[in-house]
Amino acid sequence: MEKISLKKIAEWCGVETILEGFVEKISTDSREIDAETLFVALKGERFDANDFVPDVLNKGAKAVVCSKYEGNDERVILVEDTGKALLDIAAGYRQNFNIPFVALTGSVGKTTTKGMIYAVLSEKFNTLRTEGNLNNEIGVPKTLFRLENSHEAAVIEMGMNHFGEISRLSKTVCPDIGVITNVGTAHIENLGSRNGILKAKSEILDGMKAGSPLVINGDSDILNKVQADDYKVIRFGLDGGDVTAENIDPTSLGSGFTVKYKEQSERAFVPSQGIHNVYNGLCAIAVGLLLGMTLDECVRGLRNFAPEGMRQKITSVKGMTFIEDCYNANLDSMCAALETLKSLKIRRTVAVLGDMLELGDFSKEAHQRVGEKAFETECALVVTFGDAAEEIAKAFIESGGVAKAFKDKTELTNYLRENLKEGDTVLFKGSRGMKMEEIFTSLYKEWEV
Repeated sequence: MEKISLKKIAEWCGVETILEGFVEKISTDSREIDAETLFVALKGERFDANDFVPDVLNKGAKAVVCSKYEGNDERVILVEDTGKALLDIAAGYRQNFNIPFVALTGSVGKTTTKGMIYAVLSEKFNTLRTEGNLNNEIGVPKTLFRLENSHEAAVIEMGMNHFGEISRLSKTVCPDIGVITNVGTAHIENLGSRNGILKAKSEILDGMKAGSPLVINGDSDILNKVQADDYKVIRFGLDGGDVTAENIDPTSLGSGFTVKYKEQSERAFVPSQGIHNVYNGLCAIAVGLLLGMTLDECVRGLRNFAPEGMRQKITSVKGMTFIEDCYNANLDSMCAALETLKSLKIRRTVAVLGDMLELGDFSKEAHQRVGEKAFETECALVVTFGDAAEEIAKAFIESGGVAKAFKDKTELTNYLRENLKEGDTVLFKGSRGMKMEEIFTSLYKEWEV
């Protein structure tokens, strides 16, 4: 982070201050305070950081942005809404950087696609990216505050649960390029339908200038409904578009394919399994091309992609192949993971699947569809964990497959230990809250991996 004037910060928040000097850090954590830090007191569901302001001041904070304070410390910048103030400060700070900003959103695969865009752009630019899943109204400002004068490009991931969130984030970032990866069923509980999700994702346009590029999956019928007449729509896909792929060759390490752009073509490789990651790779290449990179540079950058966290990490254990994909799950990502499992099939495939959360009234139907998909993709065995995931097992059995449902991880782990065989390929997937990694971690520990 570059130094920021306290007077500028107050100005961005719409208030006045007599404070002089600069801050070098901005924090929402009262435990991370020193003499160069601005503390922003956010009000959450479980606590109100305004209550910590006296303690933060006693620790020697440079200044505090808060909405409640009984005192006369001149270091306090008083605002009505500290959440809005945090976005306002981030928006003001972002305007100090005349570099291309890429913002992306989507129902599934945001973090993976962000990583691929970062890999491509890093071939030519010193690029900042969102770390992990810091993609909300707190995480996006934290990402922007990491900008330094040495950066030449930025890739910002945007997530949401409700209408209006992407709009506020887009107006903060003011993207030069917008990306919508897909429209699935994530957060359908709050948004009502896929059309509602499309409307929410389309809010990414709210902070973009007319004529700016919007990159979308051209193979998606619903994404092609985006009302973007005032923007330059760039499509990627397998069935046609501006950036396309053909001659796809899946391997255990990823997928090779020929990428085509205008009259150019190059052989490319994305080091991550599944056809959905070919789409993600095409999206990343499209962004690179928009920023003036050559097709060859984009292809070279894509090869450097590495998945984050617990996303499709492949581990070989005792003659078995384990696919650790436990970061999150919804209907679309579950189905994509099962397709990937099928593509890697050598002998027997086993799917260990947990609950998909936040699906509301759609939950039962979605879990049943996953069970049907598991049968379509020729899983030999399905093992489920959780109340909702029991519907996966039922649907798989009704389709003619063999499944076991568990609500206790210890019992599930014991079952796997006794029933997995050498040569098996085993997928672990479920929503983050199900902590599916505890299952294979327990197995690895016993096997001393």
